[in-house]
Amino acid sequence: MVRLEYMLHVVTVAAVLTTSTLDAVAEDIAISVFAGGSGPDDHFRVDAITIAADFLTREAAILGEELNIALDLKTTSSWDDFKQAVILSAESGEAPNIVITGHEDIANWAQSGLIVPVEDYVDLDAWPISDIYENLIDIASYGGVVYGLPQDAEARPFFFWRDHMTAIGYSDREIDALPVEIEAGEYTLSNVLEDARKMQDAGVVEAGYGFYPRVSNGPDYWQFYQSFGGLMADPNSGKLLLDRAAMSGFYQFFADAVAAGVTRKNHIGTPWDQWYSEVASGKAGMWHGGTWHYARYTAKEGLADFFGNIQFTLIPGGGERGRANTLTHPLVYLLTKQEDERAMEIAAQLIEIASEPRINVLHAVKSAHLGIAKSEATIPLYANNRWAREATDRLLAHATAMPNNSNFGTYWDVMWKGLESVWTGQKSVEQAIADVEAELSSVLGDAIIIR
Repeated sequence: MVRLEYMLHVVTVAAVLTTSTLDAVAEDIAISVFAGGSGPDDHFRVDAITIAADFLTREAAILGEELNIALDLKTTSSWDDFKQAVILSAESGEAPNIVITGHEDIANWAQSGLIVPVEDYVDLDAWPISDIYENLIDIASYGGVVYGLPQDAEARPFFFWRDHMTAIGYSDREIDALPVEIEAGEYTLSNVLEDARKMQDAGVVEAGYGFYPRVSNGPDYWQFYQSFGGLMADPNSGKLLLDRAAMSGFYQFFADAVAAGVTRKNHIGTPWDQWYSEVASGKAGMWHGGTWHYARYTAKEGLADFFGNIQFTLIPGGGERGRANTLTHPLVYLLTKQEDERAMEIAAQLIEIASEPRINVLHAVKSAHLGIAKSEATIPLYANNRWAREATDRLLAHATAMPNNSNFGTYWDVMWKGLESVWTGQKSVEQAIADVEAELSSVLGDAIIIR
């Protein structure tokens, strides 16, 4: 039995009865919704469905119909518990009608028959879906079929503590110019290591705190592979792609960071609460994270003047073959296969309404994510929020995503195992790359291109 630590509330939304609805036959629909990776700031992932249900029942009332929608809403911060619970519930025939998960689950769940194409239930060419960024619709697709609707967007910036950059000789003008220089390839990951070392030598941060990466495995690390020119999938065939030179550059960067003493050898496994406190208080010099971190820095961690203390940019490139980049990891609304076709139709209408710009903006601003639709930039709540505005302009156009490929999880596991072995000094970069190549060739065969 899986133990879930989640928030649960049940909501019943009923159409307001008018004279024209008194004689109508009431339609009762039960819809269950389960969102993974969600904490206190992300409650609009499911609350948007409540808002949508209210709209839908009021619309029904105007048409002289009585529609009663009973919502069962669950959220959990644990991805492992969430995915296991969804799979077990599906096996028992009780899968939630709507699941909110990372886009990387689409391939496996589509192949298994757990989810159905959302394009079978909504009009992709009509508003509000037609207003959603095309690249986000692509990320919510598999095999040329649109399976989900993006619930949010985000990017994963590189952060600098401004005072520490000043302490090693940067002027305010130079710090302000970093985003442009990084985008142009004029400030690279080599400069990161140099400046991290200077910060430690100057005594503004302790040893091992010059460059302070995330403390566990995550999509973020693929950005550093991309920094050295790597592609996760071949754009022509769609097959996964291992670029030896790019993976070597990626691994070597972290090996060099540890060797230079600017990143701790035992950094992985540091408690997340400790990490958040340290980067938001200036104990670390440079780090990488997500756009949603802004909400935590400025609220729970008490960072009153974010823009006065921190500069944010794309992830720097890694050299001549490299490029500055960022990664987006949209969560998506997915519809599960159900015996009750009418419930599936209602579920589809709910996620369509929840995708309307003004509703999605509530989540974007509350949780410091980015909007999914073009018109969200014109909505005052979003347009007047400096973080949403600047992060969208500076990052989103450069964002790529992990491929929706059923074999990508295997590739990811092998990549991370190789990185850890280099980071902790168990293997040289050359050994790690050779082992990564051998394992991927053995396990994936011709499903991956190695070059």
